[in-house]
Amino acid sequence: MIQSRRQFLSLAAAGTVGAALPHGARHARADTVKTSANIVIIGAGAAGTALTNRLSRRLDGATITLIDPRKDHLYQPGLSLVAAGLKRPDYVVSKTADWLPSGVELIQEAASEIDPDAKTVKTSGGTSVRYDYLIVASGLVLDHDAIEGFSLNMVGKDGIGALYAGPDYAGRTWEAASKFTDEGGVGLFTRPATEMKCAGAPLKHTFLIDDIAKRKGNGGKIEITYANNSKALFGVPIVAEKVRMLFGDRGITPVLSHVLKRIEPGRKIATFATPEGDRELGYDYIHVIPPQRAPDVVRQSGLSWADKWTDQGWVEVDKETMRHRRYPEVFAVGDVAGVPKGKTAASVKWQVPVVEDHLVATIAGKDGTARYNGYTSCPMITRVGRAMLIEFDYNNDLVPSFPGVVAPLEELWISWLMKELALKPTYNAMLRGEA
Repeated sequence: MIQSRRQFLSLAAAGTVGAALPHGARHARADTVKTSANIVIIGAGAAGTALTNRLSRRLDGATITLIDPRKDHLYQPGLSLVAAGLKRPDYVVSKTADWLPSGVELIQEAASEIDPDAKTVKTSGGTSVRYDYLIVASGLVLDHDAIEGFSLNMVGKDGIGALYAGPDYAGRTWEAASKFTDEGGVGLFTRPATEMKCAGAPLKHTFLIDDIAKRKGNGGKIEITYANNSKALFGVPIVAEKVRMLFGDRGITPVLSHVLKRIEPGRKIATFATPEGDRELGYDYIHVIPPQRAPDVVRQSGLSWADKWTDQGWVEVDKETMRHRRYPEVFAVGDVAGVPKGKTAASVKWQVPVVEDHLVATIAGKDGTARYNGYTSCPMITRVGRAMLIEFDYNNDLVPSFPGVVAPLEELWISWLMKELALKPTYNAMLRGEA
């Protein structure tokens, strides 16, 4: 058992801890393969950037083209810290091009059309790029328009927060949340009914704002309600029960099977769809997380599942290999991949080596052997300075990386340090293809 912060930080510096993107040490460099293949990667987020770096080292002679219009790369795990006033917005921002290896072509335009039969991708600027292999790492779309009465220009005003929308909005979310922790009132925290990135983030924000208000001595002035989309507070039953117990201890009221459909900022009323019909709840502070879907370019490509997630459009891939089930030269990784788990940075860390393995093996005329078991990780912050490091797989089995050191369902300062201090350096190493 680690007894002190000094011991923990020594382990972190030595790479033993894995920095909260656990389950895997630094990836050893494998043999390179000579090829003239054209590889197109859509998306320069965590998954696309990590794969670009890894493939550029593995493939000698390949043409690798990365398509993404964004000049900035966002460290999305940090947004919950920004929205609680614990980090500045610029903490999560870097330059996309700074993470890319030499020799890779970056087209800073949006992908506008994917033709998997012709094996081409068209961009918003009219460029057509042919591929031999395609990796869809486009991320997802936050469908704010699906919430009637809501628009992003409301964030930070009239008690409205929306941390998912980006660093500036996370900063504005803290402005509204901070006022709530000072003045008190009714706090309303929401979660969408769709699949979503980092399903623990709505809970983190709820716990943090509750804790901050109480640290200010204003616990008696607040009422907090967590509106959950389903009957369970988390997808893993044992974790859902733990969250229920923590809510009871903190005086947080859960309302189940409530899906936000409309807000009225003037009246400070939110309307939820429930099995019994629409229900209105008042608020002084509301945190809005919209439905999340694949980008239109993916949904219109013919690559999406036809028999599930039909309203969301995730790419139809084998859940163990991340390879498309109908187009073997296509892979998907990260948020856009249609697998039962995996919309976290920790999942990307596990998915990327699997795609690398199968793609490089195919080019070399071999069969890949790597498998993704659905591993995902949620450093769930439960108060400032405490978190639970929750790790699980497709079977909802807890798979702790540090048994005997980090108990997954205990609120520990070690787990907090992993989130607050150690996670970003390991994330950066993952982007460089080194973790």
